[in-house]
Amino acid sequence: MLRVYHIFIAALLLLLMPLGAKFILPYFSGTKVEQKNQLAPTPKTSPQVPSGETTNSKAGNVWQKVLSKNIVVPNGWQVVPCAGTEPLLCVSAKSEVLGTLEMSVSQVSKNPNFQKHLADAGISFGTKLDYKNSSNQSKVLAALKAWSGDYYTALSKDRQKGNGNKIIFSTHPLENISVGKLPGIRYGFTGINAEGGLQEQYISYAAFDGNALYIISTAFDPNAVKGKFEKLENLVIFQPYLDAIAENLNL
Repeated sequence: MLRVYHIFIAALLLLLMPLGAKFILPYFSGTKVEQKNQLAPTPKTSPQVPSGETTNSKAGNVWQKVLSKNIVVPNGWQVVPCAGTEPLLCVSAKSEVLGTLEMSVSQVSKNPNFQKHLADAGISFGTKLDYKNSSNQSKVLAALKAWSGDYYTALSKDRQKGNGNKIIFSTHPLENISVGKLPGIRYGFTGINAEGGLQEQYISYAAFDGNALYIISTAFDPNAVKGKFEKLENLVIFQPYLDAIAENLNL
């Protein structure tokens, strides 16, 4: 479900861009489309998952399995799994790929850090989780938030080391959100040039199904290689639709 405050945030970001209004006003009335078995060309850049998790793409592009058949997109836009085995979702308009969303699937059996967060929250890894139990939902959300806290800490140190005071680094507040049928979180960060202007913005989602940690990410970042939009205005237009895509995944 789209949230009004997400659209409000998007509008504020557009105020920073001289051409913002030109790009966003025609698009706020979305079009519901039925996904067919089609693939968009894979972007030529190489993969990057901002979360630092390992992506398993041996079985093919995971988006082909998890993307809902019915999604809402801006008028004239298409959202389909990218061609190939890399875990990318292509967002395009007029046959041009505007950006991609990247999905990482990490087996928690190989992630002792997240196992510790689960244990701290009161869940032993390997325990079958019944998400109809609100207590289990709360515990998993607590583990996800602790894990994202580690991510924020490491990321802040990395950005400070690389940029010093040239970039003002700000993390987004954590939000609870359903990722398919799984309890999940929405998180991210923004980097603003000290002299003015947006340098980077990342939007991510994380959920745990009892075995694997699912991480979805996209960004505006000239230094990123995948899971990104080339133009900030296109990410701003698409941002209000991201929650709906995450909430309707087949997970």
